[in-house]
Amino acid sequence: MSDRDTAGATMRADLLDLSAPNKTMASRLAILFAAAFGIWHIATNVYLNEPGLWQNAIHFGGFAFLAAITLSPFGRRANTPLAWTIDLAYATAIAASAMWVAGAENYIYERSLAVTGQGWQLNWVDWTAGFILIFGAIDLSRRVSGWVIPILVILSACYILFLGSYMPGVFRAASLPLDDVLFRSLFNDEGMFGVLAGISSTNIALFMIFGGFLVVSGASHFVIEISKSVAGRVKGGAAFVAVISSALTGTISGSAVANTASTGVITIPLMKANGFRPKFAAGVEAAASTGGQIMPPIMGAGAFVMASYTGIPYSTIVAVSIVPAILYFLSIACIVRIEAVKRNAGSEIDMTIDRGKLVSGGLVFVIPLGTMVWLLLTGVTPAYAACWAIAALIGTSWFTSLIARFVPGDSFEPVVMGPKKIVEALVTGVNASVLTAILLVTIGIMNNAIVTSGVGNGFSLMIVQWSQGSLVIALALIAVASLVLGMGLPVTAAYIIIAILTAPALAGIMADGIIVDQLVQGIADPAKSALFFLVDHPNVAKIAGGMSNAEAWDLVRSIPFEIAVTIRPVLVDPTTSLTFLLIAHLIIYWLSQDSNVTPPVCLAAFTAAGIAGSRPMETGFESWKIAKGLYIVPLLFAYTPLISGDFMEVMQIGVFSLFGIYATNALIQMYSEGPIGILEICLLIAGAALAYWPLMLLANLAGAALVVLVMVWTRMKSARQVGSAGAA
Repeated sequence: MSDRDTAGATMRADLLDLSAPNKTMASRLAILFAAAFGIWHIATNVYLNEPGLWQNAIHFGGFAFLAAITLSPFGRRANTPLAWTIDLAYATAIAASAMWVAGAENYIYERSLAVTGQGWQLNWVDWTAGFILIFGAIDLSRRVSGWVIPILVILSACYILFLGSYMPGVFRAASLPLDDVLFRSLFNDEGMFGVLAGISSTNIALFMIFGGFLVVSGASHFVIEISKSVAGRVKGGAAFVAVISSALTGTISGSAVANTASTGVITIPLMKANGFRPKFAAGVEAAASTGGQIMPPIMGAGAFVMASYTGIPYSTIVAVSIVPAILYFLSIACIVRIEAVKRNAGSEIDMTIDRGKLVSGGLVFVIPLGTMVWLLLTGVTPAYAACWAIAALIGTSWFTSLIARFVPGDSFEPVVMGPKKIVEALVTGVNASVLTAILLVTIGIMNNAIVTSGVGNGFSLMIVQWSQGSLVIALALIAVASLVLGMGLPVTAAYIIIAILTAPALAGIMADGIIVDQLVQGIADPAKSALFFLVDHPNVAKIAGGMSNAEAWDLVRSIPFEIAVTIRPVLVDPTTSLTFLLIAHLIIYWLSQDSNVTPPVCLAAFTAAGIAGSRPMETGFESWKIAKGLYIVPLLFAYTPLISGDFMEVMQIGVFSLFGIYATNALIQMYSEGPIGILEICLLIAGAALAYWPLMLLANLAGAALVVLVMVWTRMKSARQVGSAGAA
């Protein structure tokens, strides 16, 4: 909830709190509504056959109702009868408007194009319901996330209403009448109840509810206990516990702030007691918790949005994201190891493992997740897999409780998912979904404006012109844009906006490499070579016979954007183009995570600082240093076949990149297993460059050998220094 407390609305914190004593009638009714709403989400994705518009409208109406009554604008007077009356009336008006709009679509068609052939004939109820919905979406998005989304939505609506006609150059757009804008915003596939709302009502809500069941069932206890058993006895073990537990918790929540708040209260004090500096302990937790957004199978909302925009199956996106996610967490583990040696922190401490929680929690963690993964591999929808994973979890909890009756001692500490626990899990999952549901529906208004006006092509053209076809510059521009947008937006919202505007351009720049290879060899096919005759460049005459690599790049970078989008589909295989689009989305999604750990606005780092008692801004810079894998791995996406390669290629890149990542961390910290000097710096630079070199086995082996040599040498040198100091 910490994301929402700063949005200018007072949180009625106990309204959905099942543990609160002496619940009010309002609280009981809100809990009952949230639980029923969670059951509806399960039913509508498994048994009910509702039209997409109705499903998305009910989805938004229910979450809007919850947001309106739990986030009141009345401050200290939020619990007065008048405030409650206004909030309930407002919530009911939004929900009723959503239902009206869902039912009015056919009648609007009949009154308009189908009968009269005129524009949209909206009656006064349509206008009222539409304006209530748009106003409610903007207002509730302000309550859950602040002013940035509302301002962007208002500007985008004004852009297609009248501002576009005043804009210069590629950003100029024709103005549309108000009734057309309202209809498109409500009923287009790109609008409020279109594709983005469908992602939220099917996949995201179900996975959040599944996460609620995992938390309530005790699976989160298993995460901590298994982390202790794996890393609790090594130097720096407490910090490794934080890394492992955050990685596993990411499979439950997919939220950096939620990860930090849930696991940080355990791991940060543990790291401090283990000798780590408070700001480093907080930075490790924030950086590791950020990895929850990129950790399969949930990946926040990223995998679902990518599947929608690229047409690539969700299971494929999750599969190709496993190795990159592991690389990210290992990059944090590298810096933890360096810090432990450098500061002589993280000596062995007693971290007693609760075997009852380990065994019981392990069953309700592994079996449901295994069920979900197996179902995804069979080709069912993610929502269907999540529903059956919930059923498997409930069954496993009862099975575990039966086993506990026949096993002596405390080998099992089961949490039986009875009616009360099921209600608690449903409410936990629904409450966690409010922010995403409100934002994705609201962003639909902006998405509709972008698609309708074609301004996305303008932004793509701008990226191409500014980068001059350079992938590095394009990545840098996107990284800056993601950081700036991330200061005021949740990660998912920032990712969606940047992906809509820049993913096609980034994919196009990567596809240009394929075109350059063909130009170097020469394009003899007259139909293909004729495509370049529209380009005013001297190297066009050399197309049939081939040219140098530099000449080919010079020609490609001179191709106007509108011609490039015609040439690429002809010269680049559709499967390859789709892969480049997926890589572009993954790069943008990873870069959009940096706002969690990068000052000046880094919610995960600030949350961790509050737990650690460290200074927020210093913690932010520390977490930014620790989370540098967010920048390294996207570069591997762009310049290696880490996503598109076969199994052996991916393994080779992943294994040897780890040596490069360690060397990068050692260079930043100026420390390996001991202090590093000029010679070690040179060896690490060379080792990192060779280790990162894609699919060059001899170079990779040489790079890994250089990094290991530095590690062994600095360890020996440090041991000699310690021995000399002891003798003195």
